[in-house]
Amino acid sequence: MNLNIIGYLIYFILSSIIIYHVGNVCYTNGNVFIRNLLKKEVAFSIQINRMLLIGYYLLNIGYCAITIIHWDTIDSIPMLIAIITRKMSVIILIIAVMHYSNIYLIKKFIHKLL
Repeated sequence: MNLNIIGYLIYFILSSIIIYHVGNVCYTNGNVFIRNLLKKEVAFSIQINRMLLIGYYLLNIGYCAITIIHWDTIDSIPMLIAIITRKMSVIILIIAVMHYSNIYLIKKFIHKLL
């Protein structure tokens, strides 16, 4: 029995929930962070934060879609759980690396401007 379609659905649902939730939290808290860096440019800081959110969504959803190409045929429930867990852990690690690299780059860039 091929469980790939079920695996794809579970993977897309779980990854979409995680991507949306983390993006929403970073967007909300990022407003405070970017406004603190750009004290005089409130409208500019809001636009930067929106662009970061859009880029975040596009990159992560695109990555999720591309990774499906490399899935093996799933023949059992334990294999389904193992593959989804491995793929979800990669998504979570990518999100963490993106978050911290964005904070570092934005802070470094803004301090050069000021």
